[in-house]
Amino acid sequence: MKALISNDDGINASGIFAAKKAVENLCDTVIVAPKTQQSGIGHALTLYEPLRVSERILKDGSLGYEVNGTPTDSVVIGLFQILEEKPDLMISGINTGFNLGQSELTTSGTVGAAIESATYGIPTIAISQEVTREDVKFESEEIDVDFNFAGKMLNKLAKIVLKKGLPDGIDLLNVNVPANPVDDKFEVVKLGKRMYVPQMEKRLDPRGQPYYWIGGEPYNSDEKGSDCYELKVSQKTTITPLKIDLTGDLKVLKDYLDMG
Repeated sequence: MKALISNDDGINASGIFAAKKAVENLCDTVIVAPKTQQSGIGHALTLYEPLRVSERILKDGSLGYEVNGTPTDSVVIGLFQILEEKPDLMISGINTGFNLGQSELTTSGTVGAAIESATYGIPTIAISQEVTREDVKFESEEIDVDFNFAGKMLNKLAKIVLKKGLPDGIDLLNVNVPANPVDDKFEVVKLGKRMYVPQMEKRLDPRGQPYYWIGGEPYNSDEKGSDCYELKVSQKTTITPLKIDLTGDLKVLKDYLDMG
């Protein structure tokens, strides 16, 4: 059996090696990941610039592939250029920092890579770990974060997925591991509304021209049973089943249009 592993933190990030280590007793692994940090790029695909792939000897001595593009680019190249057949599993992560709530599904490069894989019918896991230090969230090199527990949870879940596949009606799984977990169980939860309230900071450059930084403050009103609440408040490892089909209720729309 074989797993394709990618991320949005870059091929040198600590989390991707933790993912590889977590499942290499279950299957062969191939890492195909962005050359540089790609957090927040979502499901972007490079269409107007050439993509280049370079072989890399990773820190554990194995062969990996770096792509000068997005996480989605990396998945596409991994599936259609590097692997000879469709893998049994795709893992995106382990991401540094959580990916919670509805608002992060379309902005997260980690989830974007996972969605791309899942569109081809590959059982897919996106996994992220909460960190307590803001300064390491967007690092693309080795960082001082203990991914051992997240790796243990990934191994447990990957073992099940490799054996059973995913249930009907579920395309991928979004997993978030707290920094200080209370137990080693998965809490099956729905998506929260959002994790951050967007904020714009306006500054002036040395020539007096304005520029902006996008940031955010934590949004703490999500209800119990959501991924945001159960990870942040209950310190549970959350798992949310996701579907790619975003189609809304057809009958509701037809009735709405018929009413004039």
